[in-house]
Amino acid sequence: MIDAFPRMARTWLWALGLLAVIGCARSAPSKQAAVPAPPPPSSAGIATVDYWRDVQPILERRCIVCHGCYDAPCQLNLTAYEGVARGANKKPVYDATRLLTAQPTRLFEDADTVAAWRDKKFFPVLQEDEKATEEARRAGVFARMLALKRTHALPDQSILPDSFDLSLDRDQQCPTETEVDAYAQKYPQWGMPYGLPGLTDDEYYTLIRWIQQGAPYHAPDSLPPSVKAQVDEWEAFLNGDAPKQILMSRYLYEHLHITHLYFDGLPDRRWFRLVRSRTAPGQPIDRIATRRPYDDPGTPRVYYRFEPVHAGLLAKTHIPYPLSQARKQRFTELFLDAPFEVRALPGYEPKIASNPFVSFRDLPVRSRYKFLLDDAQTFVMQFIKGPVCRGQVALNVIDDRFWMFFIDPDSAALDGKDEYLAETSDYLYLPTAEGARWGPISWIKYSGMQKEFLKAKQAYLESLDLKGEAAGLAFIWNGRDRNRNAALTVFRHADSASVVQGLVGDDPKTAWLLSYDLFERIYYLLVAGFDVYGFTGHQLDTRLYMDFLRMEGESNFLLLLPAKDRERERDYWYRDAHDSVKEYVLGRRINVEKESGIPYRTDRPKHELFDMLARHVGGALNHAYDVAGEQDADVREQLQGLSKIKGRVLQWMPEVALLTVTEGPGREGQGDRLYTLLHDNGFSNIASLFNEASRRLPDEDGVTVARGLIGAYPNAFYRVNKQDLPEFIAMVASLRNEDDYRTLTAHFGLRRTSRDFWRHSDAVHETYRRIDPIEAGSLDYNRLENR
Repeated sequence: MIDAFPRMARTWLWALGLLAVIGCARSAPSKQAAVPAPPPPSSAGIATVDYWRDVQPILERRCIVCHGCYDAPCQLNLTAYEGVARGANKKPVYDATRLLTAQPTRLFEDADTVAAWRDKKFFPVLQEDEKATEEARRAGVFARMLALKRTHALPDQSILPDSFDLSLDRDQQCPTETEVDAYAQKYPQWGMPYGLPGLTDDEYYTLIRWIQQGAPYHAPDSLPPSVKAQVDEWEAFLNGDAPKQILMSRYLYEHLHITHLYFDGLPDRRWFRLVRSRTAPGQPIDRIATRRPYDDPGTPRVYYRFEPVHAGLLAKTHIPYPLSQARKQRFTELFLDAPFEVRALPGYEPKIASNPFVSFRDLPVRSRYKFLLDDAQTFVMQFIKGPVCRGQVALNVIDDRFWMFFIDPDSAALDGKDEYLAETSDYLYLPTAEGARWGPISWIKYSGMQKEFLKAKQAYLESLDLKGEAAGLAFIWNGRDRNRNAALTVFRHADSASVVQGLVGDDPKTAWLLSYDLFERIYYLLVAGFDVYGFTGHQLDTRLYMDFLRMEGESNFLLLLPAKDRERERDYWYRDAHDSVKEYVLGRRINVEKESGIPYRTDRPKHELFDMLARHVGGALNHAYDVAGEQDADVREQLQGLSKIKGRVLQWMPEVALLTVTEGPGREGQGDRLYTLLHDNGFSNIASLFNEASRRLPDEDGVTVARGLIGAYPNAFYRVNKQDLPEFIAMVASLRNEDDYRTLTAHFGLRRTSRDFWRHSDAVHETYRRIDPIEAGSLDYNRLENR
């Protein structure tokens, strides 16, 4: 969920709506930005437009697909009324040239009033004068950007011309009310929605009528009694006075602060954020806003409170986490009933608070690890999702698809782990403690600490005796045959990523084996410790440090293979990489020579190991994404054939494409099925920060076909009648150049210029909510192709 140097400043925003655009367009000038004409009167007279009933649904369907999160064009966040009222800001959040840490501008956190946002250089997009005339209200930035699109529709062509800059790293134009005329004259076709079809008459006039009426808003309804009772019960649980309770709650908060909590089993699902407050339960929340969840709260007593989420849900930031009586009992078992004593509550000094092996050393390692494993997908999801809305650091250091397994928390492999981590905690110091300082010396320091840690780790591993567990892979967590977090698949989509439960696709090139200490380090590096407003050095440090953690996960997996095969496999993963890099995976830095004890019978040990692992975790495997589970035999056979296409022909395919298979003409929407095509790019290695293109191996490309929807950032939509699937697949298999791909898209694609684009978008979201009602959220269209 973090951005990497030097690509971290990619403002991959194309502006749906306001302000998001750049450039060099040379379209015929317009004299001034159109001011919306008054909406036609409704048959019922001028009825008051209700924000929750009428406006928010339009914003969710048409606007937050780009205007959500920190990367919203010009920081105009339209997921909530508070974001509309806050307005826009000319300064981007992502800036690769930033030499000093910037002041954060997080919606709902860093200011509570419109006046406070004005002090932070946000300017209005609505007319703020309460006495303004209807005409003056229609002259606000938001309304005029809608009107500009209304009077300048998309060009009548399937592929937009170069005058539309849709790149992720473009500059932004953020016109204020006095600058809209000049903007419209220079970019007459850049109204809202930018680079997409316009709103329907009903949508457009609803928004204009709302603006004309002064953008009325009322607070959301109060919580139902059943939900309120759960909030009260959980707040009481998390705010006890005993040292164990205080330490447990701090640990839980630092790991759940960006998740969306809900009460499992209640029919009225409401979402909440866990926040730190100066006020106790029963009083209004006085939120403590700090850069990181472990920063000093500035108050002697912190209370953990449930704050309702009223903003629209985005797939790229929505991380659900259920609460229930069983969950509370589990927390009690792990953290309150466990036999340990809190010798002293940890302080908030950076060197302590940023290192969980120091701040939480009194919490038993097995308890912490079981907490993470119970919902492993949730915590891995936080590595690559969250309100930062960029995933580059966790991305260009990982392969396009790999599987993830975990050490069993009850294995002898964790015997003595508490003492081991206490002894090595100084080596587990993370870059986040550096604050605003950076330089080559700090990198040398991290490298040296990793070397010392690997030396200690090697000695620890060589001391373990897992003979009784090795033959049956008992030291690998199998979810007790019921927890589907036991095996995960991680996908990289160039500059975004996804994680799902199960072993999706064919055998991957690499896999990771996570232990508690590695899991926790990645979390504190990429989630708890990352500051999107940090300066360039902080972000570079984070990216480079992640290399160590990736290699550690790969090294753990290599140790499962026969000793004679480990170096060969490592060299295949790191073709053309420098020997000094390989040594952090296997070599002088870490080289456990003893056999794992796993019995092998073939000359393909990695494939054999994957088969054994799949059987070992088989009872807990989630098969929801497996095409083999498709009930329609014809569709199943065709999609399995598509997944067998390999090599150079796939280089023309997008990273993530959503395929809708229909029953045919006359049956639109009846039985439509949704699949995801995921491009697995081949690389010689992913060990370098720079020049990724030089390491591309298109002959090793593949495509993973999954049931349902994977990924928050689709690049393309395809809609194919069931009887036309063979033709679609044949065209994919015969791609030779860009023209071939454009022909494929012309036959089966829903381009951003299609008149049916929004109708198809609505259908995809409806299907998404139907098949995955808990995790579904609005997709992000910043990466939609124009081909």
